[in-house]
Amino acid sequence: MTSKSRSVKRKVDRRVDRGEATRQKLLIASIREFGRLGFEGVSTRALAQAAGVNLQAIPYYFRDKEGLYLAAAEHITGLVKAHVGELADRIRGRLDDADQGGREIKKAEARALLTEIARTMAALFVSPQSDVWAQFVVHEQSAPTAAFSILYRGFMGPMLQIAERLLAILLEEPVGSEHIRLRLVSLLGSILVFRVARGTILSQLGWSEIGPGQANAVLDMVPELLATIDRR
Repeated sequence: MTSKSRSVKRKVDRRVDRGEATRQKLLIASIREFGRLGFEGVSTRALAQAAGVNLQAIPYYFRDKEGLYLAAAEHITGLVKAHVGELADRIRGRLDDADQGGREIKKAEARALLTEIARTMAALFVSPQSDVWAQFVVHEQSAPTAAFSILYRGFMGPMLQIAERLLAILLEEPVGSEHIRLRLVSLLGSILVFRVARGTILSQLGWSEIGPGQANAVLDMVPELLATIDRR
């Protein structure tokens, strides 16, 4: 490679790096702003200002505000999958192995795996990392848009499907029954409350924050939540 070619390549690489940095700034800022104000409550100009980039960067990288909103949902999906993906793959593999004639999953193992899922999700929801994107997800839960499908297909649905299969083993009921799904939703709600009702939680428990000690107390409670489901 000639010196001129190397110089051109360095310029291209710097342009790509700057472009990716701009794109990431927009994603991070938009997740925060959409989470605070919802899709309709924030303008493209306000999004660009929050990200510290030129207004034209939004149509250049994302076509329009809706494209940015959907890309934000994809970005959140990637963040959550990075946190739970390995666990989901491992448990899905164990379930598939049992389906194909491998060692049967007994109730004790199902309970242990379900506890691991619940603890992992609880750790995510009470962690500072979720502060940035949690409100975005809450908005989509209360008033779903096309972004909800991205979130649901990306991490909510797959994790719930795995948990449902384990809960069916634990309760000795068929997968897909309304009772199983109601129980699963109630378990999920018991964990989500620490994110969506944080003000009430802090006031009721007399906490000033959910720091490491408080987070550990929440995680230690997960087996008790499962015990109430598996009373039989």
